[in-house]
Amino acid sequence: MSKQDLARQALDYHAKPRPGKLSIAVTKPFTTSEELSLAYTPGVAVPVKAIAANPDDAFLYTSKGNLVAVITNGTAVLGLGNTGPLSSKPVMEGKAVLFKKFADVDVFDIEVDAPDTQDFIDTVARISPTFGGINLEDIGAPHCFEIEQTLVERLDIPVFHDDQHGTAIIVAAGLLNALELQGKTMEDARIVCLGAGAAGIASLKLCQALGARLENIYVLDRKGVIHSGRDDLPDYKAQFATATDKRTLEDAMNGADVFIGVSGPDLVGKEHIALMADKPIVFALSNPDPEILPEDAMAVRDDLIMATGRSDYPNQVNNVLGFPYIFRGALDVRARRINQEMHLAAVHALRELAREPVPQSVLEAYDVQDMSFGPDYIIPKPFDPRLIDRIPPAVAMAAVESGVSRTGYPKHYPKLDDEKAAAAS
Repeated sequence: MSKQDLARQALDYHAKPRPGKLSIAVTKPFTTSEELSLAYTPGVAVPVKAIAANPDDAFLYTSKGNLVAVITNGTAVLGLGNTGPLSSKPVMEGKAVLFKKFADVDVFDIEVDAPDTQDFIDTVARISPTFGGINLEDIGAPHCFEIEQTLVERLDIPVFHDDQHGTAIIVAAGLLNALELQGKTMEDARIVCLGAGAAGIASLKLCQALGARLENIYVLDRKGVIHSGRDDLPDYKAQFATATDKRTLEDAMNGADVFIGVSGPDLVGKEHIALMADKPIVFALSNPDPEILPEDAMAVRDDLIMATGRSDYPNQVNNVLGFPYIFRGALDVRARRINQEMHLAAVHALRELAREPVPQSVLEAYDVQDMSFGPDYIIPKPFDPRLIDRIPPAVAMAAVESGVSRTGYPKHYPKLDDEKAAAAS
């Protein structure tokens, strides 16, 4: 499909038969005067009083417990940059569709005209009583780090910046499987990350939680390798500054086991891939145009495992594998936050699912005869129906065990063995 054809189809899709991708539906009977009196005055006063007496009753009598805000200020929209809040609305509506389609989570998309960090934080905090969770989206670095951390500390509902943690979770799950297939470990792998923004920093921090060592990590921004001799580093970059004489991408890639690209198109050449260690792993995640195309990387290395952000190549790193199900698990235990224990639970659930036989429905959805754990299948596919059965329970259990849930492990989730059941109670 040409770019012109895609553009026309995309505009038609968003405009017809009615503009946008969302609507609101009434969930209760509303056809009689008696139902009107229950839905609004005088009946509505009863739950109002109940919630005033016990705020947690909002989860019982309102949509709060299944409602997430997808919020942005439009400062980093897709790969398009600071296009502003209004132009980000198609993306936020799209995010809402994914939440509903994959995990039956309701969403209000909210585009806030607040480029100032404190203004944005205050706006989100003031509207937060409406929601059971906050999904931050398309907010530029470095402000996204302060925004998320401040809101996590200030609010008593989950706050999750998907561009950071959603990407990191999928990267970590795929990387663990790729390392195993290549006979390597997270502890010993030399990792190069091109791009020191939200996704790159979060991915590396999660890799560290899984065993990666700082001395084996080389991060590059527009000025080259982030090293301890630089005096221009903000805190979020300085945490990855190492004592090294490496300065360029070529220096860093020499002998590297893993490359993670979260930067821009065509920044890596065949010569860089050729420098990597035996059995390398390349995650070129710039989208839609990766740092290097798989066919170019494989032209010089037939022993690599590769992932991209694109659906037309194997091993797509797609955030939809994570955020709908992570919020589903968090909402179902009324979690106060989404913490690292819950991130790691999602990582391991995804990792393990990729090792299991793939259902026929998935093969049919992707029009293939076979799909099994190996170099071309290290991450589950977005239309795998088992995702909803695996990730939310793992996340919910991690929330209960780490003490951030308001309730116990949900009764409608898969049964636990005796040891886990005792912990969940």
